[in-house]
Amino acid sequence: MTVGFVAFRYPVPAHFDEFVARVHKVRAVLRSSPGCLSAECWVTSEGDAVVSTAAWDSDDTYSAAFAAVFSAGVDATFDERECRPRQIFELESR
Repeated sequence: MTVGFVAFRYPVPAHFDEFVARVHKVRAVLRSSPGCLSAECWVTSEGDAVVSTAAWDSDDTYSAAFAAVFSAGVDATFDERECRPRQIFELESR
């Protein structure tokens, strides 16, 4: 079964480009993780949200990928650079 996520993040406008760069760093770690099938960074046409998507070949590789992000010291924490809570949807193929 393939597993993954779609995440919507809402950076403060003054930090939008910086936030996109942060998501690209996370994406690089995720893409290098075993079992990663895809990892992408998108922005809404309104410029109010950064959307990331990713998929893995199993629950185990999905979990290991996020452990790798934290081990790599990549800045993925929610803080004052975001103007509203993130929306993260975990997915599984059927």
